[in-house]
Amino acid sequence: MKKLSEQLSDLSDRTKRTEDVVDAAKEKNRERLQEQKAQLQTAVSTEQTRIGDRATKAQADARTKWQDLRTGMDNHFADLRSKGEQHKAERDLKRAGRRADDAELDAAEAIDFAIYALDYAEYAIVDATIARADADDLAAAN
Repeated sequence: MKKLSEQLSDLSDRTKRTEDVVDAAKEKNRERLQEQKAQLQTAVSTEQTRIGDRATKAQADARTKWQDLRTGMDNHFADLRSKGEQHKAERDLKRAGRRADDAELDAAEAIDFAIYALDYAEYAIVDATIARADADDLAAAN
C-alpha cells in the first residue's frame, strides 16, 4: 500500500489533470479532448478495477448514485468518529496501533474514492464537451 503522502500527491496530480481537461473544454480543442478522453477511459477502467466492489456500476440515475455515495461516506465517517470517541479512554498500545492502522486504511480508501470521482468527472466533462461540439457541428452543417 502506498504511503498517504504518495496518495495525496497522486490526488494532486489528478486534480491538475482535471484542470487541464476543463481548460481544453473551454478552448474547444477537439483533438486534445479526444486524446484526454482516450486516456481517461483507461484511467477510469483502471480505477474501477482497483476499487472493485467499493464502487457500483453506473446503472442508477446520477443524482441518486451520488446521494447514495455521499450518504455511505457520511455514515462511514460518522462510524469512525464514534469509534474514535469510544477508544479515547483505552491505553493499550497494541489496540492503539491497530486503530492507527485502521485509520490509515480508511484515509487511503477515502483518497481512492476521491481519485475515482475525479477520473469519472474528467471523463464526463470530456464526453459532454465532445457531444456539444458534435451537436454544434451538425447545427452548423444544416
